[in-house]
Amino acid sequence: MPEVNLSCACGQVQGRTEDINAKSGNRVHCCCADCQKFAMALEQEHKILDQYGATDIFQLPVAHLYITTGNEHIACLRLSQKGIYRWFAKCCNTPIGNTLGGKAPFIGVVHNFMQHIESRDQELGKTRGYIHYQSAKQPVPDALKASLLTITIRVLGKLISWKIKGLNQPSAFFKNNGRAVCKPKVLNKSAIKE
Repeated sequence: MPEVNLSCACGQVQGRTEDINAKSGNRVHCCCADCQKFAMALEQEHKILDQYGATDIFQLPVAHLYITTGNEHIACLRLSQKGIYRWFAKCCNTPIGNTLGGKAPFIGVVHNFMQHIESRDQELGKTRGYIHYQSAKQPVPDALKASLLTITIRVLGKLISWKIKGLNQPSAFFKNNGRAVCKPKVLNKSAIKE
C-alpha cells in the first residue's frame, strides 16, 4: 500500500503515512461550518477551501501517520471546549488534520499536508462526496453530494475496526495516557474573522 509524504508549506514539519489507499481509509469533502472556521482561524481559507467551502480530507488510523521532523511546531486548536482537536503547523499555519481525542483511532488529514497533489485520486481514490453541504458557500450539485447514511456507516465501521486493532497508538498527537502533546488553544467565536 502506498506511503504518502507529509509536509507543511514551509517544510519544517514533515512525516509520512503508511498502509493507506481508497479501501483502507475514507476520502470526503467536508463543508461543515467548523472546517470553514478552522481555515479562517489559520488565515488559509483560500488554500484550504474549494469553491463550495469544502476541505478535502482523508480519514485514516492515527497510528498510520508519523511525524518525522518538526514536532515542536505542532499546535492545536479547538473551536469550543468540547470540540474536536484541529492540528496545524504553527510555523506556517498549514493544517494537518482533525482528531476526536486520545483514545479514538482516527485522524482526518487535510489535503494541504499531503504531498501528492498529482497522484491523490490514484492513491486515495476519488472523493466519496461532499458532506455537511448544508453549510456550503454555494449550492453543491446533487451529483457531488455523499449519502449521509452510507458515509456514516462506513466511518463507524472503520472506527470500530481500527479501535479493535488498537490503531489509536502510537499517535503523533496524543501521549500514551491520552493527553494531547501540546495544550490546545480554545477559540472563542470573536477570535475568528468571518
